[in-house]
Amino acid sequence: MIKFGIILVLFSSEIRSQIPYFGTCPQVSVQENFDLTKYMGKWYEAYKYFIIFELFGKCIEADYSVNDNGTVTVRNTEIIEFIERKTDIVGIARASGSVEKAKLIVKFSVFGFKVDAPYWVLETDYDSYAVILSCTDLLLINTRFVWILTRERAPPDTVIQKAYDVLDKLKISKTFLMRTNQSNCPAPK
Repeated sequence: MIKFGIILVLFSSEIRSQIPYFGTCPQVSVQENFDLTKYMGKWYEAYKYFIIFELFGKCIEADYSVNDNGTVTVRNTEIIEFIERKTDIVGIARASGSVEKAKLIVKFSVFGFKVDAPYWVLETDYDSYAVILSCTDLLLINTRFVWILTRERAPPDTVIQKAYDVLDKLKISKTFLMRTNQSNCPAPK
């Protein structure tokens, strides 16, 4: 029973991100006139806040495709570094409201539990970078996760700087960003 409780706590929607802050989630703007169709396709994870389920992950990619019913299939893949094994998780995203289409909710199934995760596209140019925030309020604290995604596995510094500028403008800390290992990855099929 204790093991079940630990697993439930680790994978519950309230702890999907590991960077706690006092207070509530920041009130930030998201991408205006978000074009879901232009956002579709492959993105590479360039930087992120630490998250337990990506521990030892490298070559992390996200592939998005629109379904007939307007939802989005999300396929995240990674290679576990020390065993060189590819893993993936598939979820379904939907708009969380009709006003701000850049605020999505992604539902993943983790060990049989359905986990909803906020997915806010703070800014993207659709062709080179996207800055994403996931934040959940919990009583007196909130937990945050930030991703910088790029269309290239090894983007130029100018692309990363554009993403950094977004975080600076919105007063979101870059202190906890970790570079994702995108070296020695298999060639795309």
